[in-house]
Amino acid sequence: MTVKSLIRMRMSFHDAHYGGNLVDGARMLNLFGDVATELLIKHDGDEGLFRAYDSVEFLAPVYAGEFIEAEGEIVQVGNTSRKMRFEARKVIAPVPGSDSAADLLEKPIVVCRASGTCVVPKDKQRKAQK
Repeated sequence: MTVKSLIRMRMSFHDAHYGGNLVDGARMLNLFGDVATELLIKHDGDEGLFRAYDSVEFLAPVYAGEFIEAEGEIVQVGNTSRKMRFEARKVIAPVPGSDSAADLLEKPIVVCRASGTCVVPKDKQRKAQK
């Protein structure tokens, strides 16, 4: 059984943390946390808890005004653990020098990849696993 989830969000100027409206990389991990929550609800009927990231790679900068899609999937299921893989991609970018123009990117740019493990205690697992 493959369980996947995808969310898309525009990075706002409130997300910008550094000069030049650069968004903090931790914002991608926040998106992955939201994806993980949805995956656990789909799989177990409970939000569960994020235990740890095994790896995180920041691959390209993200700026305010860009649209990021974060995707995740459960790749391994244990008794209470759920191993997950995540990828965040830039899909829309503002046109430099314009206050409203933006481009849908022909080829999304991977900005972050990560893997981690979440836990859903047995007494919280409301869905029967096959």
